[in-house]
Amino acid sequence: GNQKATHSENSQGKKSQHAEEAIFYMNCRAAYLTVLKSSLENIKSKEQLSLVLQQAGRNPSQKTINKYWTSQTSSLNFDDFCAILRKEKPATKNELLEAFGKIDTDKAGYISHDELCKILTTRGDRMTWEEVAIITKQADFNCNGKLDYNKFCELYLSTSEQCCKAARDRLETDPRLRQQHFGNQTENFPEGITLPVSKPSPRVSRKTDHKLAKGDSRAPSRPSSAQSSKASTSTTVTVGASSSRNTKLIIEPDTMKEWQCAQSRGCFYLEENGEIISHKYRLHLPQRSALCITIKPLSIPQAEGKSCHWLSVDTTLFILKENETQENLQLVSFTELQNKEMFGWRGELGSGVYWLLPFTTGCRLRRGKTQISGEAKLVWRDEDGELALTKEFRAALLDIFETIDLDGNGLLSLEEYNFFELRTSGEKCDQEAWAVCKENFEMKKNELTRQGFLDLNLMEANDRDGDPWDLWVTLLSLGYNKALEMTEACPFVIDICAERCKPRIKAISLEAGGSQLSRAVCRSVVHRGEAKVLDGSENIFIYTYRSGSRITSVIENKSENKVIIHVNNEQSKNCLNNRGLTVFAVEVAPKSMMVCQHVMALNEQEEWIYSCVHSLV
Repeated sequence: GNQKATHSENSQGKKSQHAEEAIFYMNCRAAYLTVLKSSLENIKSKEQLSLVLQQAGRNPSQKTINKYWTSQTSSLNFDDFCAILRKEKPATKNELLEAFGKIDTDKAGYISHDELCKILTTRGDRMTWEEVAIITKQADFNCNGKLDYNKFCELYLSTSEQCCKAARDRLETDPRLRQQHFGNQTENFPEGITLPVSKPSPRVSRKTDHKLAKGDSRAPSRPSSAQSSKASTSTTVTVGASSSRNTKLIIEPDTMKEWQCAQSRGCFYLEENGEIISHKYRLHLPQRSALCITIKPLSIPQAEGKSCHWLSVDTTLFILKENETQENLQLVSFTELQNKEMFGWRGELGSGVYWLLPFTTGCRLRRGKTQISGEAKLVWRDEDGELALTKEFRAALLDIFETIDLDGNGLLSLEEYNFFELRTSGEKCDQEAWAVCKENFEMKKNELTRQGFLDLNLMEANDRDGDPWDLWVTLLSLGYNKALEMTEACPFVIDICAERCKPRIKAISLEAGGSQLSRAVCRSVVHRGEAKVLDGSENIFIYTYRSGSRITSVIENKSENKVIIHVNNEQSKNCLNNRGLTVFAVEVAPKSMMVCQHVMALNEQEEWIYSCVHSLV
């Protein structure tokens, strides 16, 4: 019993220590990224060092700055910054009161402004009279020519904490910071669920490019923040021109004539913060059957002269089996066979309910940097002064109709229209409002026609007396730019054919993939990919998997401690990744796995080489 209690205490102690370490590094990152663009960027001056320390709740004196920035110092990296913060603890209230108490010999709780000014302008890091005046003019802790230093200390500490909290909040609420500099899609397994023990496999390789790992002259250069790496491994994959599209998804039309099919459309939408959301689906199979499931970008007619950016976006569909609870979905498979822009899966599934989760890497669906000159006109007035939709806007609306018409029957049901409303306004249209639409706009079988949809948007323009602001809100939320090009969305179509039963597919939600999708991506790579152990670190595995036109790497950390992995793609050629960075770092929590990066060819007509070095920092 005593041994169990001791073991439990030790376990709790380790968890507490891990939690404290996680909070410490989160605060370090938050402060660092408030001043610098990346955790891999170095502090280049005393002024920057002072600023990042202040963002971390410290108030360093010049003496403190000089201690860490000597005449030999040219830069400090993130690791150096963390080490400084460990040594320079933030001042406590007792320490501040003790310092003021040495001046307030009468223990009155106040210091006269004259005495305060004399001390601050003649001792230590001397302040100017103007700087002191700013302090003495603060009404919160000054009265009758005296400073209430107890109130001053309270305000100082609360302001310092607010500064730290603002930095943390910025880090937490800005996925671009988390994604670009320390990764995303971290898979933390619920308490009580342990990672499966990896069996010895011929796919696991312990060989690494030692020349690269040991810093050979041909090795990629690394920022100084990674120079203390303890272990590293390199992976190289060469893909021939257009060979990424040569994996044939063979579907024999003759053998599928009697098969029953179902179809649904959907769309990937790019959020302002870089996150990608999409429709999610439930698939119901009445009985066991052979199946063919495909997904591809939806080809819709764009206005003449407009490019179809989304047709090059990669798409994948993950198939998960529903058990007693939606929280515990089991990965069955995913569409890994490729034929041009189509990805598919063939196999057999038992009767029951399955979830279909669409996925795109984000390599090609990303926020554009192209400057748009001018703004497309949406409405105009005819000779009678009546508002009308421009030809270009009508074409865009008809394209949108094709995208949101999920069953492809040429009509919008209330359910389909509500996905459109949720995306553009965040609200749903109820039955009563739908009845009003029916009275004012063309419908068939209680579903909105194309003309009805056009008239609905024209009414919105009339309600604003021709002001296109609301119309632009709708267009931008659906991935269109001011030139009426769909650049930040990718419509797709899912086809399901079953040999022995009629499959039923239904869109359930429009949201980000979440932990279920992250887990599915990680597990698909771990099960299918090649594994390498980081040389010198038995508990860290790098899995690399090529599926059709993309390569995905996953990092698994089986150790009890979190790790930071430095990732260097500088030797890759003709590649682009979902992070938009050649060099970055990811943090992997204890006993977890996460997607490191997705990589695709920049130009599929040319050979591309994925060459990546992972190093333990």
